[in-house]
Amino acid sequence: MPSITIYTDGSSLGNPGPGGYGIVLLSGPHRKELSQGFRLTTNNRMELMAVCVALEALKVQGADVVIYSDSKYVVDAVTKGWVFGWVRKGFAGKKNPDLWMRFLRIYRCHNVRFVWVKGHAETVENNRCDQLAVAAANDRIHWAEDEGYQPE
Repeated sequence: MPSITIYTDGSSLGNPGPGGYGIVLLSGPHRKELSQGFRLTTNNRMELMAVCVALEALKVQGADVVIYSDSKYVVDAVTKGWVFGWVRKGFAGKKNPDLWMRFLRIYRCHNVRFVWVKGHAETVENNRCDQLAVAAANDRIHWAEDEGYQPE
């Protein structure tokens, strides 16, 4: 089974505001970069959406995946098991249930390990993801609608 390394980042220009995600997928000699901008969203949604899109982009089931993210929101929710408690409580009082449920559907298809990295530090691929996310957030012509975003 292939071993896959994923770097993700999300960004928003205002919170809420325009936002985007950036992804770098690495497997052996293969490299793929993905990004998308959205008209109105939040930073946490973009961080989580990046992870969802990255896992959905994998062409095999049951892959060993390491995800590097600078989002404590995402990394802690999974590694500390919080998201599984949120499921049991029907996401009562929690934000982004649509993306968390999307994440859990694809997360269960792979062997995923999360690693937190400091944002804007010396992690080359994380910095590349940040560049992709910011560029996508600024690309008004290609913005999509974040269908699940719920203003407060």
